[in-house]
Amino acid sequence: MIDYNMALTIHPLSSISSMNNRPYRKTSVIFLRILLTCCSFCGIMTSRKVISMITEFKVKGFKNFKEEISINFSDVRDYKFNPECISGSTISKMIIYGKNSVGKTNIGLALFDIVNHTFPDKAQTDLYDYYLNTDSVLGCAEFSYKFKFSDDTIEYQYTKNDRRELLSEKVYINNALFFSYNFYKGEGENGTLKEYAPTLRLDSLNVISVLNYVANNASLGKEHAVIKMLEFISHMLWFKSVDKTDHIGYHFKTSDYYDFLFERNLIGEFQEFLHNAGINDNLKMIKDPDGKRSLYFDTTNPMPFFKVASSGTIALYTFFYWYKTAKNVSLLFIDEFDAFYHFELSESIVKMLERMTNTLIILTSHNTNLLTNRIMRPDCYFILSENKLTSFANATTRELREGHNLEKLYMSGEFNG
Repeated sequence: MIDYNMALTIHPLSSISSMNNRPYRKTSVIFLRILLTCCSFCGIMTSRKVISMITEFKVKGFKNFKEEISINFSDVRDYKFNPECISGSTISKMIIYGKNSVGKTNIGLALFDIVNHTFPDKAQTDLYDYYLNTDSVLGCAEFSYKFKFSDDTIEYQYTKNDRRELLSEKVYINNALFFSYNFYKGEGENGTLKEYAPTLRLDSLNVISVLNYVANNASLGKEHAVIKMLEFISHMLWFKSVDKTDHIGYHFKTSDYYDFLFERNLIGEFQEFLHNAGINDNLKMIKDPDGKRSLYFDTTNPMPFFKVASSGTIALYTFFYWYKTAKNVSLLFIDEFDAFYHFELSESIVKMLERMTNTLIILTSHNTNLLTNRIMRPDCYFILSENKLTSFANATTRELREGHNLEKLYMSGEFNG
């Protein structure tokens, strides 16, 4: 049994309770309880080795992004605090803020568009209706991804039409053209691909993606940049905390969403997770007359979990589901991650995610209580406006330091220009 009071003594987070007039002693207890519980999780997502890292992403003409919008993960400042938000020389933990309807959900969908044609069985195509920006004159959406791993860099560019079909693909490895293909003309250029597949012709191909075609037909070793990039893409995961099963990537089916606790014998662990989050209900499994197992609150008259649980408790269940079933995640995007969380719980979840040292994590939120250098840093907080995505560090001429109150600056409009 863990003595949480002793843990609080060892980690006296409550000593900073004077900052922003927050009740940090209570917050610290919740954080430590969740953190200590999650450190015991089998299959915790921090156990993976680094596959690769995205260093830059650009999109144009997609949904509400008429003009090009980009994320530069390499724009790291020399802050000395919260180094866990940085992996090597790239941002690995970030939270995106912005007004309603500005495109916080769409920036995640744009980033995960790459999954739709490289791993179509992991796609969620109904999220991509009304694909092109209605005001754009391009007639297509443009995407560009840059990855880096070891000493190699790879850049993957492609365009798609309103039916989400590829119009062109280009791959550069260490700034040299690897291959390009124009679907309209049915013509391609091999570039350095000739070194691996001298006889492979890129003419009049009837394929969804030439990238996949090359990966399956050229003699590329498992350490080749293209293979590593595809491995990274295959381990990307997008989900929305307010939706039970809507997700993109990782695996397509979520048929085990309602009974994974039974199959993995995790009822006790999930119950402890809820208790440490301040939800003191007990749980039990009950078999229906037809033999179907269901989750119930263990009350005098047991109540079905999914019919009576609050939205916040369901959101925690969804988080716990992915946390336990999605191993080796390369990029995790949680949209509206704390829509139903109390601000203390939101902070605890962020600190827990920061321990996933080998996973790039992007969150969207409206919760200004998280805007503090005690949790993250100015180059990891981003604000999305109608035409750009900017880190707090780049959104002001002020030299931001550890002692600045980021929430107060944000509320006063410091980062709007």
